[in-house]
Amino acid sequence: MTVTDRIAPGRADGPLRLSLSVKGRVQGVWYRESMRREAQRLGVTGWVENCADGTVAAVLEGSRAQVELLLAWCRQGPPSARVDSVEIREEVPRGEAVFRVNR
Repeated sequence: MTVTDRIAPGRADGPLRLSLSVKGRVQGVWYRESMRREAQRLGVTGWVENCADGTVAAVLEGSRAQVELLLAWCRQGPPSARVDSVEIREEVPRGEAVFRVNR
């Protein structure tokens, strides 16, 4: 069973939108820009931003397979990052057009 199966069970392979919070050493280590590049490579849309509490927040939207691949990347991040945890919840798809970096 995949992560997206547990979060959005029984859903067809249509668009899936997940909100996540990444904790660890993820700010100031190229995490956001690296995530944007990986999202674009995989065809995932949404956004990523640094939060005041030191976490990185993101929203990923795409097919279940695309989002699952990007979630696997998020758990590791770029070589300079140290990811402690990734909290995930499902959101309603909105049909975003690009993946952008905020703040």
